[in-house]
Amino acid sequence: MADVTAVLFDMDGTLVDSDAVVARTWLHWCARRGLEHALVMRVTPGRPARETIPELAPWLSPEEQAADAAALLDMERADLDGVVPAHGALDLLAALDGWGVPWAVVTSADRHLALTRLGAAGITPPRVLVTISEIERAKPHPEGYLSAAAQLGVDPRRSLVVEDAVAGVLAGKAAGGVVAGLRTVPGADFNVAHLDELRTRSTRTRAGLRINTGV
Repeated sequence: MADVTAVLFDMDGTLVDSDAVVARTWLHWCARRGLEHALVMRVTPGRPARETIPELAPWLSPEEQAADAAALLDMERADLDGVVPAHGALDLLAALDGWGVPWAVVTSADRHLALTRLGAAGITPPRVLVTISEIERAKPHPEGYLSAAAQLGVDPRRSLVVEDAVAGVLAGKAAGGVVAGLRTVPGADFNVAHLDELRTRSTRTRAGLRINTGV
């Protein structure tokens, strides 16, 4: 069991199913730069393109790397085909709101993209939305989750972090939170198949939520 006072969500692959557009965008870049798509998709989840492109294509100049990252971002902003709420997302958020449990979103997308994708998925942006536009260090650094907890006025060690990528799990753990992995993420404190399962494992308490972690 875990007792928490707030829930901090990743966005892509967690609250929002944007897998198809992410795959399409990186496939386009791979074709342009001659990289293997499967390899790229093992490196990029949960991390901004501005950080992963220099790792994946170190032969490009810094100017080319920055231009590629900007072009990828423009493509992602324009492509909303297939962007929908993740399974169980709307019901879980409604339950948290009904219980009065605060929640936030912490994402490696920039603010424009985050607002665009949340809107496409029918999710009203929360009061606390931490994007790569507001922080210096992206996941796996804990800055985003620490910032969200501070803005909510909660102890990050009493927060549930919900993630679908290793970089995000590392960030949540470094912030001191209890981490739920979606669809089995290495390093998570426990895993759930989807957000509906997380909702059914949650019970309202006087201080927040009690989560049946199964461990």
